[in-house]
Amino acid sequence: MRRSLNGSGAAALVSACSMATLWLASGVTPVYAESSVSTVMEEVEVTARKRARAEKLQEVPVAATAYSGDQLDALQTKDLQSLSFKMPNVQMDDVGTIKTTANFTVRGLGVNSSIPSIDPTVGVFVDGMYLGINAGVVTDLFDLEGIEVLRGPQGLLFGRNVTGGAVIVKTAKPTDELSSKFKLSTTDSLDSIAAASVNGALTDTVNGRITAYYNHDGGYFKNLATGNDHFGQSDTWFVRPSFSVDFGDSGSLLVRMEHGEMDGDGVPAQNRGALAPAIAASVGVSGWDNSDDSFEVALDEEGYQTGDWSQVITEYNRDVAFGDGTITNILAWREYAGDGIGDIDSMPIFAFHAHTTFDQSQLSNELRYAGRFGATALTTGLYWFSQDLAYYENRMLPLSAPGGLDWTGGGLQDHEALGVFTQADIDLNEAWVLTLGGRYSTEDKAAKIATIPVNLCTNSGCSAYDFKDSHTWDAFTPKIGLQWTVADNAQVYGFWTKGFRSGGYNMRNTGIDPATGIPYRPGPTDQEEQNSFEVGGKADWFDGRLRTNVAVFYNTIDNMQREENLSDAISGVVQLIRNTADATIRGAEFEAMAAVTDNLLFTANAGYVDGDYDSVNGDLNGDGVVDRVDLGLDIPRLAPWTYGVGVVHDLALGDLGTLTSRLNFNHRDAAAYTDNNLGMLSAVDMLDFSLGFSPDAGNYRLSLFGKNMLNAVSEGNNTQLPPSLGGAGASFTPLNKGRVVGVELNYEL
Repeated sequence: MRRSLNGSGAAALVSACSMATLWLASGVTPVYAESSVSTVMEEVEVTARKRARAEKLQEVPVAATAYSGDQLDALQTKDLQSLSFKMPNVQMDDVGTIKTTANFTVRGLGVNSSIPSIDPTVGVFVDGMYLGINAGVVTDLFDLEGIEVLRGPQGLLFGRNVTGGAVIVKTAKPTDELSSKFKLSTTDSLDSIAAASVNGALTDTVNGRITAYYNHDGGYFKNLATGNDHFGQSDTWFVRPSFSVDFGDSGSLLVRMEHGEMDGDGVPAQNRGALAPAIAASVGVSGWDNSDDSFEVALDEEGYQTGDWSQVITEYNRDVAFGDGTITNILAWREYAGDGIGDIDSMPIFAFHAHTTFDQSQLSNELRYAGRFGATALTTGLYWFSQDLAYYENRMLPLSAPGGLDWTGGGLQDHEALGVFTQADIDLNEAWVLTLGGRYSTEDKAAKIATIPVNLCTNSGCSAYDFKDSHTWDAFTPKIGLQWTVADNAQVYGFWTKGFRSGGYNMRNTGIDPATGIPYRPGPTDQEEQNSFEVGGKADWFDGRLRTNVAVFYNTIDNMQREENLSDAISGVVQLIRNTADATIRGAEFEAMAAVTDNLLFTANAGYVDGDYDSVNGDLNGDGVVDRVDLGLDIPRLAPWTYGVGVVHDLALGDLGTLTSRLNFNHRDAAAYTDNNLGMLSAVDMLDFSLGFSPDAGNYRLSLFGKNMLNAVSEGNNTQLPPSLGGAGASFTPLNKGRVVGVELNYEL
């Protein structure tokens, strides 16, 4: 549903309640209170190595955190951002500029962009389908089989754009067991959810499942400029039908379909400029607190955001005698479209507003084989990906020049990628496994781009494009590793691997280079290349009552590809996509859980990342020279310390049932947002709790939960604006929600 520019959200959903059993920083959480601690200690199975069968997480030589579907329900996981603070060295944030746009960071490698042509460092895969753009990634989730977050480069098996890591989302599959589940929840800000799924056999060989989800977010923020106490409203829904067919000896087919839509207010953003409150007072908005510990916003343009997506993912599996293996083919199609208007100046005056539209369509196919030949487990395959992308942005800047400026730019991009990969895990003896593998990838991109303010464009196209180009990149990503099974319950592993992040084009090309008087060149950038060394260990102690995982890593990055955000007096913000530097990033991470008794569990995690530029390819801080000051800047989105502790307790209430309580605290250090370090992301302390009840006889769980109980302010980004738009420190700073308390009811049949 398209809105008027200042339209309000739909009427609130009347809802009821919840139960969240527990939260675990280490990535394992029980569902029902009667088995909470024992369920925590059970291992989640993962698909990180793309074997024919899922493997236990503790047996895989990969640093990862995994959640089952039940554990995600217990965490009140609304979207991937809900897990942002729950793992060491992992940030899964929505950039905020365009809703649903992921700016994920793992081990200090991330992006700071809402430009859809910018490829990620952390790839997201849904049921085996790679999501081709960052937009549309942070959408609502429900009825999942699980989520895996793989830390470190995964390029051998997952291809390009996973130099930081990979996030694997698995939706629930149809089974022959007749079952259903329902969820109702609401919060003190009327962020309400109603969702259900029904599953069962349709015939002797066909199983079906249908999942439906609706969320009405009643709006969390107060907009002083309009008097709207519920700014940030949105409505999101999706329907996901799926079915599986058993062909007997001929294999099986699984088809998952999904269509969803999001319609909401524009971005709740703050301008933290020193003069912004005075500018607001001059137009009658007084008393505005725009400090970095305030949630108050003052926007004259509340704007809107819409998004809709459709996708079909087919997975065919067939067991073959050759190597006692399995052939898998995943054919997937997805379309995503977005439209919105945002108040970029983030003040109650019309100074910088932007209207963005984009359409993306992708098609991919992966054919792979996994089997075993004596002492060697083999995974090999072919991958093809094709994507069409259109993006246009209209900037309205009435104060930037006499008569105002109204510019539109953007463009079109065609993209195709191919890959072939093989990984062999060779048993040298009963204790040692040697891993050898490699992937060859090639990709082509062709772009037509209209620079703001050079060409005459609208939000549906341009009459001319000042830049047209195509380019081909290729790369080989090898891996060599060793795994030592010290005992049945302990392993040590180490490996060296390479990874690469795609080169590309800047579809938001803005501004004129003052040195030449011509538009900045929108590309192509060189691909970013990475060498990574990692050593890790996983162990269970004391009959499985204590579990510890640790990893240390050392990465070198050549031709680091960054989006430089620079304030500009004419166009508001200039965003340059360049290969800015070579860098070294090193660090360590630790996760632990301990079942002290059968009903008391403690968890802990800690991550440390340190990064330095080895050389820089240009002036990062904007002082006109390239020197040690540039070399000394912090790498954007690299938060040195992340850590957390938690406790979970089950209290038996006689014949009534079990009361499960949990408390969890997590910390993330402050980090630079912009390459010149003028834009910063705040340090955050996150405190969550839940108190839930499950009866001994019954299929429901009911709980009270709280998130961000310390009411910490966190930002999606912190883009610097020129002093003319708010004085010193002027910014466009989208805000995340503060303290939220709610209730939730889950019922299963």
